[in-house]
Amino acid sequence: MTIKNHLLTLTLAALTALTACSDASTNEQLSQEQQASAPAESGKKEATVARTKTILFFGNSLTAGYGLDDPAQAFPGLIQERLDSLDLPYKAINAGLSGETTAGGKNRVDWLLKKQPVDVFVLELGANDGLRGIPTAETYQNLGIIIDKVRKSNPDVNIILTGMQVPPSMGQQYAQEFKDVFTRVASEKDVQLVPFLLEGVGGEPDLNQKDGIHPTEEGQKILAENVWQVLGPILLEEEV
Repeated sequence: MTIKNHLLTLTLAALTALTACSDASTNEQLSQEQQASAPAESGKKEATVARTKTILFFGNSLTAGYGLDDPAQAFPGLIQERLDSLDLPYKAINAGLSGETTAGGKNRVDWLLKKQPVDVFVLELGANDGLRGIPTAETYQNLGIIIDKVRKSNPDVNIILTGMQVPPSMGQQYAQEFKDVFTRVASEKDVQLVPFLLEGVGGEPDLNQKDGIHPTEEGQKILAENVWQVLGPILLEEEV
């Protein structure tokens, strides 16, 4: 077994933690995170707020920051810090929900799209599909439906899809087909792709919590960098 496959195997073994949280608790967490993601300066002029664009991070516990002391330590919050440091007019909304599958996301996204316009949509779902061995055709279809719904609601939106992988222990064919889902969706739907969200973090004990899958604060910094490599150029180009 290669080092890479070994790390991915460790990641799969710990992925069961993704399904441990109840919908009730995670919905409450989601509400708290959305409130926390609001602009810190309540005294901003109304005209300034009106010009602020929205980045919606839509995912599972990796996005939600499960196990961290503060949801702001998750990669959406870290990206908000970078946006502020660069004086870019964007507000990051953390819509991560622990245990979410692409099927669940397909239903949940409608509610979120009604709440505010979205300028950039970061789609981080699929890990739980892989864990449960859901047919890759279903994951592919659900991701496509989510993207179509977002575009219908926000025709000018920029969309980023974050890739995920499963280890060969689930079967070489399934592992390859699962990985290919993300590149295929990105190509066919003409969206940007982060090849592997957990690159540099998956299977690294020092960068993950005791469950072996949810990144520590330091691990989340790497996730933020992985996402920023794709997100940053899009935002900077928009502001030129």
